[in-house]
Amino acid sequence: MSSKTIAVAMSGGVDSSTVAAMLRAEGHEVIGLTMQLWNQRRLAGHEGMPEAVQGRCCSIDDVYDARRVAETLGIPYYVVNHEERFEKEVVRPFVNEYLSGRTPIPCSLCNNHLKFDQLLIVAKQIGADSLATGHYARVTFDDATGRWLLKRPADLSKDQTYFLFGLTQEQLSRTLFPLGEMTKPEVRERARQHGLALAEKPDSQEICFVPGGDYKTFLDAYLAEQGDALPDTAGELVTASGEVIGEHKGIHHFTVGQRKGLGVATGSPLYVIQIKGDAHQVVVGNQEDLYSKTLRVHRTNLVSVKDLSEPMRVTVKIRHRHEAAPATIEKSGTDEIVVTFDDAQRAITPGQAAVFYDGDIVVGGGWIL
Repeated sequence: MSSKTIAVAMSGGVDSSTVAAMLRAEGHEVIGLTMQLWNQRRLAGHEGMPEAVQGRCCSIDDVYDARRVAETLGIPYYVVNHEERFEKEVVRPFVNEYLSGRTPIPCSLCNNHLKFDQLLIVAKQIGADSLATGHYARVTFDDATGRWLLKRPADLSKDQTYFLFGLTQEQLSRTLFPLGEMTKPEVRERARQHGLALAEKPDSQEICFVPGGDYKTFLDAYLAEQGDALPDTAGELVTASGEVIGEHKGIHHFTVGQRKGLGVATGSPLYVIQIKGDAHQVVVGNQEDLYSKTLRVHRTNLVSVKDLSEPMRVTVKIRHRHEAAPATIEKSGTDEIVVTFDDAQRAITPGQAAVFYDGDIVVGGGWIL
């Protein structure tokens, strides 16, 4: 493509840093942008919360790394503070979802409401034609339908389209995914070729504001900081038939599919098969009870098609690491879609996303009700 001004969302990791280096080498005017989203030391001192953190997305160390890469490449670099909005649109919903008995995905909320929304606004303000990120995905334009398509990357082991299903047509039209045709080893090699000091930096593995993945400790610490008491959601452990077999200390301690920590012993393994938030009940059953052929999603976003006027055959992922399964999707309301799988799927979890695929093309998705 011809030389352009491109803003790069720089997280301080090897992927986005390599994107900046590649685009700079191609002759583009590159501007680095990093979002400051969460003070990693904010809850330090609360019980169970560490004084310092490492290996997490968007940490202060990542900001330093991104700035160092920008200096190496000789490109302008800015930190954009969106802590207030991040708390309102990602952290608070994360807390509320768990306290309601659902299992949220903060990374998808962050992508939808911040990274591609706010950074595209900033990019336009500074005169950039488009925004490039280090996500493993592809975007193309379909002349036949007149729509922008979000597609799975060449390296399916790094596929991040599950977290990107909420991107709008306008956002996709201004977004670049330069790593879409590359594998992770190829990206690290390209980083070495460009002399980037963080070519061997490990990938971040955790939710940026939840150390060690211990969301229960985070909930306690966050609510204490806010001056809020942890709501009393203690209640009954019941079977699918309604028989009470025990008690629990709060629905936020459970997620669908969970086996350990139920606090009851029977002759056979029990799993959480449903959480009834309003009744504060945790429903348990056997392995077979975890399987279901249908689900409903709301707050939907269609990408490859403008509308779902008739049932459509697709494959559907109900978790990031779930293997997409054949299903039929059908509109059931103004903002609801019913998914019917060919074969029952294990542990369909309210609060997670269901993302629809037509081969490598993302048809759309929504949040599981």
